[in-house]
This record gives sequence, C-alpha cells and structure tokens, in this order.
Amino acid sequence: MRVLVTGGAGFIGSHLTDRLIADGHSVTVLDNLATGRLENLSPAQATGKLTFIEGSIMDAAIVEKLVAKADFTYHLAAAVGVFNILEHPLDSLMTNIRGTENVLEAADKHHKEVLIASSSEVYGKNVADSLSEDDDRFMGSPLTLRWSYSQAKAIDESLAYAYFQEKNLQVRIVRFFNTVGPRQLGAYGMVVPRFVASAIANEDITIYGAGTQTRCFGHVYDVVEALIQVTSSQKTIGTVVNIGNSGEISINDLAKKVIEITGSQSKIVHMSYEEAYAPGFEDMERRVPNITRIKALTGWVPTRNLETIIKDLVEYLKK
Repeated sequence: MRVLVTGGAGFIGSHLTDRLIADGHSVTVLDNLATGRLENLSPAQATGKLTFIEGSIMDAAIVEKLVAKADFTYHLAAAVGVFNILEHPLDSLMTNIRGTENVLEAADKHHKEVLIASSSEVYGKNVADSLSEDDDRFMGSPLTLRWSYSQAKAIDESLAYAYFQEKNLQVRIVRFFNTVGPRQLGAYGMVVPRFVASAIANEDITIYGAGTQTRCFGHVYDVVEALIQVTSSQKTIGTVVNIGNSGEISINDLAKKVIEITGSQSKIVHMSYEEAYAPGFEDMERRVPNITRIKALTGWVPTRNLETIIKDLVEYLKK
C-alpha cells in the first residue's frame, strides 16, 4: 500500500515507518520537524521507499493532497511533551485540534481509512485500578493549561467518532499510554530517557513531585506491533483501544531501577512541581491501562518488560 504517516519523523512515527517499509509498503512522511528529527528516518530513507515532506498538518492543502494519494493514513503528528505544551499552549491547542480536523476532512472527502492517535491523558485524574476505554474522564480546570493537551485529544476523538457515526468514515482511534524506547529523548519531559541520560552521566536523577505517582511503560516495538494489528482488523473500525503495558511502577522505584541496571553512581533528588513546571501544576497520581479490548479484537499483548525497555534505551543513548 501507499501509506501516509503524519509526524513520521518523531519517536513512534519513525519506528512505525520502519515497520511499514519492512512489510513492503511505500511510505510518505509529513513532519514539520518541530520535535521530530530527520536522523530518525535514516534507515527508512536508505530503502528508497520513503518520501519525506517537510510541512505542517496545519496546511490543509498539503494534507488533502497527501491523504488523497495514500491508501491509508496514520495521524500521529501532534504537539507533545508537558514542557512544550506549557510553554506554547496556543500553538499546541491549534496543532492538536485543527491539524486533526484537516486530516479527518481530507480522509472523508477522499473516502480513505485513517487511524487517529490519542493519549491516556484523556483520562485526566482518573486513578482507577485499570483504565478502560469507556471510563469517565476526571479533569482539572480548563484554565489550568496542564490539561489542554488532554482536552484537545478528547476533541480529536469526538471528531473522529462523529465522522464515523455520521459519514461512515473508516476511522480507528488508539490511546497511547507511556511509550518508551530508542529514539526517545528527555528534552520534552519524557521521564525514562531523562532518567537514563542522567544515570549514564552519573548525574543526579531529578524526580518531580514526591515520586509516589505510578506509571506503566510500554516498549515502542510492542506499540508499533499493536498499531499494525489494529489497522489490520476490521473489528477495530469505529472504536477506540488502549495501547500500553499494565506493569505498574512508582517513579521513585523507576529511578532506583534505572540506577541498578546502568550501574550508575547517580543520586536521586526531588523537585517540587512548582519548581519544575509552574505554580498550580497538577499531575495524575496513577495511570494503568486496561488492554482487554485490544486483546479481544486483535489478540495483541505486549511482550517486552521494563528492564528490556531501559536496556534498549541505554544502548541507544550511549551511541
């Protein structure tokens, strides 16, 4: 097939691009390189099956042109990272909402299948034992910009589902939980690469908040496999599925595990949310995915544990 990947020079997008090309497809990547990097696409470019377009999903004309030419579109492009969103809230909101509108409008006009990437951020403050796709969202004030990414992604999902309901657009929605692996950097607040980079350099590992908050981390290779299986199934059309690993760990224990695996001399220090981000910053105390639905629809389950994730990231960052 001819496949379009928006945000394909990014962390997840570039790994998806590699996999699609390995599976025999030709891929066009649209990326403005705001957070994506051309070097992520070096393996794909070497195959001769990649077309790279430097451009923005905010450009409706180029989006329509590329969607029309593609057999399938993976819409992964978004403003990402807590630091980035807090520093550029207006640009982030416009990119994450209007950009998705452009993709959905083009897919509907040209009758093309599309996958919309959403996020576990949509659950907000919900701290259920395992978050299911139909669970309620618990949000902070709309004036707390920390939640703007969550709000934008929720709007994306509602738009996509409305296109499915009203116009029968063949759309799939996935919610990524914390995804980690090679090519991910800590510059935008991603916790595992930030910890690993500090550990390799024997520098202090800084935890924001008390460190009792828990997260679950999935390997990017598992996540890409999930994307392939979701788009290969007719059962996933018109629905949303969580993609993540349900192995839960506190941020304090994560830091200890990184130090243990790397053999680092790093010390663990804590910084308040106010110092790290801004006064009034709010965070989720827990975020655990329920992956029953994706398993039932596709058979997918993650196969790599946190130790493998950390070791693969160590190897990548040392290079």
